[in-house]
Amino acid sequence: MAWFSGRNSPDDDASTTDPAFGWESRGFIASAIVVGAVVVCVVVWLVAGGGGNNPTAQPPASPDTVEPTEQPTSQPTGPPATPGEPTTRPTPPPVNTGTGGCKNKTPDLRIPRAAPPAVSWQFETDMLIPLQAQGGPASTDATGLRSCFAHSPTGAVLAAMVTLGQIRNPDLTESVLRSRIAPGVGRTRALSEVRSSPTPRNSGETSQFTGFKVIDYLPDRAIVSIAVRLDAQKVASLPVTLLWSGGDWKLVLQPDGSFNGEVAPDVLQSLEGYVRFGGA
Repeated sequence: MAWFSGRNSPDDDASTTDPAFGWESRGFIASAIVVGAVVVCVVVWLVAGGGGNNPTAQPPASPDTVEPTEQPTSQPTGPPATPGEPTTRPTPPPVNTGTGGCKNKTPDLRIPRAAPPAVSWQFETDMLIPLQAQGGPASTDATGLRSCFAHSPTGAVLAAMVTLGQIRNPDLTESVLRSRIAPGVGRTRALSEVRSSPTPRNSGETSQFTGFKVIDYLPDRAIVSIAVRLDAQKVASLPVTLLWSGGDWKLVLQPDGSFNGEVAPDVLQSLEGYVRFGGA
């Protein structure tokens, strides 16, 4: 099963009149393999149709009725929230800490099979991102850029979600590319693209994180699949590669400046195999 792509298949004819597919015109998808489009819609993740208006496609199961197989939580890890209103439980970790995140000397190195505990979900523009005192982020600079994640599988999951959420904030996009993305050809191209085409503010439907799966983990590299709820019926997954570099997890961009290159997006039929993890 493929993961992501900037290319359309013959069945990828999502209606441009459907609000849930406002970003999915053929022109947009054709340009989505370059970083300008990826940065704009990094959490929409180029879901070109996914069978939504294809009469022969089977409708995907609702994420609200499907339980993962790996010790799921029965409810999201934070209280329901409305964009613009901060969550209140549990107490958020401090903005900067000398013991958590990348400063944690004894992180839990087990692959997480259940949602990380004691997580506070906070809004980054219109998307909820997870904060945990133990796993990170343990550092926030004056602009709001978050960093310093635990050198562990859970730390990699948190780093992926927080970075993907913050890169959508037009006030932070360039800072995220400079500080939270691993150096390479992809980052160089991304920085060039975002300078010439600044990230617009999102005014459409808001996607939210809903789960994760650690695909592979080594001390210097992690591959995490992040599940995102696009609407009440659709969940898409994005594989993210991270490198442990400079004492923190950094996300990797492909040479074309995108996260996925030419790999097709995966619209999930269920959350089977994923750990349910989301703030809304």
